[in-house]
Amino acid sequence: MTDGRFDYLNTGGVRAAKVAVTGLTDEQRRDMAKALLVHIRNQENPWFWEARATALAVVAVGCLPSAAQAAQLLGRRSVSLRAVQTRLVVEVARERGVTWLADLAYRLADKLPRTDPDDGWEFIGELLAAEQAPPPTGDLFVTGWVRHLAWPREQRQRGVPLPERLAADPFLDALLPRLFEVDGIGVHMSFDALWSRDRDDPENRAKMALPRALAALAGTGRLDQAVLLDGCLSRLLRDDRPAALRVFTALLDHLAPTTTEVADRAAGYLRLLADAPAPVATMAQKALRQWDGAEITDVLDASRAVLARPDKALVKAQLTWLDRLARRLPDRAAEIAEVLAEALDHPAADIRDRVATLTARHGHAPAPAVVTVVGDELPSPAGPPPAPPPITDPDELAEEVGVLLDGRTEALALDRVLDGVVRLAGADRPALHRALVPVLDRHRHSMYEHRWDPCCICELVGGVLYTAVEPARAADRRGRWQALTAAVGRTPEPDPQNPAPARVPAPHRLWRARIAEVGMRIGESAYPGLLAMPTSATGAVDPLALYERIARLGSAGPWRWDLTQALLRLPPGSDEPLAAKARALRSPAGDRLATWLRDGGLPDPVAEVLTVPRRERRKQTNRWATDWEYDQLPERRRQVRLTPPEGYTDRFGLLTVPPAPLGGNQGDRAAFWASVLPWHPGVVAAHALPEVASAADQDVRGATAVLPVLAESGGAGGPALDLALAYGFGARHEADRIAALDALLLLAAAGTLDAPAVGGHLGTLVTDGNVLPTRAVSPLRDAATAGAPLSTWRLLAAALPALLAAPTAPRGTPDLLSLAAETATRTGVRIEVPGLAEVAGRGGSSRLVREARRLAEALDR
Repeated sequence: MTDGRFDYLNTGGVRAAKVAVTGLTDEQRRDMAKALLVHIRNQENPWFWEARATALAVVAVGCLPSAAQAAQLLGRRSVSLRAVQTRLVVEVARERGVTWLADLAYRLADKLPRTDPDDGWEFIGELLAAEQAPPPTGDLFVTGWVRHLAWPREQRQRGVPLPERLAADPFLDALLPRLFEVDGIGVHMSFDALWSRDRDDPENRAKMALPRALAALAGTGRLDQAVLLDGCLSRLLRDDRPAALRVFTALLDHLAPTTTEVADRAAGYLRLLADAPAPVATMAQKALRQWDGAEITDVLDASRAVLARPDKALVKAQLTWLDRLARRLPDRAAEIAEVLAEALDHPAADIRDRVATLTARHGHAPAPAVVTVVGDELPSPAGPPPAPPPITDPDELAEEVGVLLDGRTEALALDRVLDGVVRLAGADRPALHRALVPVLDRHRHSMYEHRWDPCCICELVGGVLYTAVEPARAADRRGRWQALTAAVGRTPEPDPQNPAPARVPAPHRLWRARIAEVGMRIGESAYPGLLAMPTSATGAVDPLALYERIARLGSAGPWRWDLTQALLRLPPGSDEPLAAKARALRSPAGDRLATWLRDGGLPDPVAEVLTVPRRERRKQTNRWATDWEYDQLPERRRQVRLTPPEGYTDRFGLLTVPPAPLGGNQGDRAAFWASVLPWHPGVVAAHALPEVASAADQDVRGATAVLPVLAESGGAGGPALDLALAYGFGARHEADRIAALDALLLLAAAGTLDAPAVGGHLGTLVTDGNVLPTRAVSPLRDAATAGAPLSTWRLLAAALPALLAAPTAPRGTPDLLSLAAETATRTGVRIEVPGLAEVAGRGGSSRLVREARRLAEALDR
């Protein structure tokens, strides 16, 4: 029950709130304070914002006895102080004689939301201004101050130029030093001045308004330039994210330090030149070159670090600087040349050429090159670790369920949870209820179905877990569970205009059927645990372990989809002795195991690589309708069609993969499917290929996470995995390219990488416009550096012919040629590259021709 005396809190009655706390006696105020706290606890709608938050603040300051209690109430996450009318709160405090407004402000400052320090900052700042109290200097308060400078709450303040507002700001002197100490605050300091009295004034609309304003105040003497210079250098030397450092380099540019000021801080500039991110190092390099008074020894020490960096513009400028020093100081030329020689193995070929010219000019003779044939130098794979033991304790299960529902979901973790639920529900359901219900209630919001994701299993898993502790809930879900178990079957050929039927791939339908089966049969005491529980981290099941589980099951019938999944997780190949033992069990499960072991498991499907075009644009049904999705689709996509071998009945649709229409969303659960067929990565790759391809041709994030998982599993990848790797190297996001790199290294270490096949696919994808070659350079270079130069060279040798035969070489081809020359030289292996001689023989000095000649020369050695 809520207290009717506080109805004005529900309606946002600010004036009514002020009247309610005016003229109260001490006893009335104490009674109101107790009633207020009880009322807030019993609120059905506990959220307070704008007028409701103002009314709450007025009542809190008007009746609560201390700043601590007021801060505890107003600092709740459900209270937004963003738009509170501070004037009314101060009036109530003055009328009551409150002396702790500043203390309240400090306490609220400690409670500012980390993700949104704006929420409440203005209220806190106005309380401090009313009390003429110094500001707190915590990270969140300083961040809120900066964001307030970018966007004041009062409209009239937005029209005042930032230098004027900043000069009059009462917090400036106290908070200025903290601008150079709070990590990440540079991101918030990078705002632009979009509001001014004269919006057409370019100075007022300039980028990086705060650095300009600080520099302007330093020019007028309002701020000390030396303090700003020292603050910038100290921040840059402590490092931060590049985006957070950009504002400080801009401030240094606007401060325009004199040569004397640079000389006084030369040690800091030299450290930045050697170690800082490229934009910061470039700024330091420019300042030092303009001063040109640094000790030559210090410059050479910093140059060794600079010349090893991959930043070409920075390295080229350093080479020019060293060349100028060598000319000016001939007695130190040999020493300078020795430093220059350290860049002879720089990753960029044009840098190496420039270094060779400079070292020869200044008297350094490089050692003669010795060509040797080398291969990959990767450690042998250790093999997948065993799966963790089954969960037999309710408390451990509750902990694992909490992790699962927090979103950190993996196939093996879900398998363990389902197996643990089956074991514990059949053995001790009351203990399971006590341990699991609090966790499920706490994560209730995580168990809703995301209808935009056709592969979402959140509601399905949640329903099974609740049924495990409350069997009566099963009745409402049984119909859906039966539909999911019946949905496992052959995949229909999709309609290009209506991709919905193919949105849930066969491996995911089997996963859903298994989960639904657990829900329908959970609690059967005769079932000791899931037969399909993996014995390996890859999801594989040891045949002997499965035999022993079936033997313990006795004459009881196995669960259909549990046994089906267990069989699919067995290694391929026949095992006649174990099949005979399984037949001797004389049980349905034993007979199925025996048949599977004699037949050798799933056969290899027939794979065909084909190109799927974009669908036709849909016709407009009215003048406003548009097919906006059409323009976001790639023009074409290469996929792999799988069909079962002749005479094999693919009952579950796992070996039947038709080409998926472009734009059909199938979710992001491909990493789950690897555990369905741990010995058939090529089949899983074919199912997952539309998702993986979207990382390159639609810039989807996180779509290649399945690639390392497939590379670690047993069995051959085939064309689907080769094509998926090629798409992975062209992924938009770096994390996805790293996943493809990890997969390549795992396959190369295991000796199962078909580098020419991957390279051939990569060349075709680039020339078709599905993959940008500039994206593939970095992971391939990293592969060569990590110990796979021969695999990288073989891959590039297969990819380059398509690029060289294109009418116009795709952007990034020179970089791939350069990497090919490096790896060919490093390995000493000659591979013919069709079309290379023609490009190398062209006239001119374009980079494409130069790099083609370099590769040709490497192959002629």
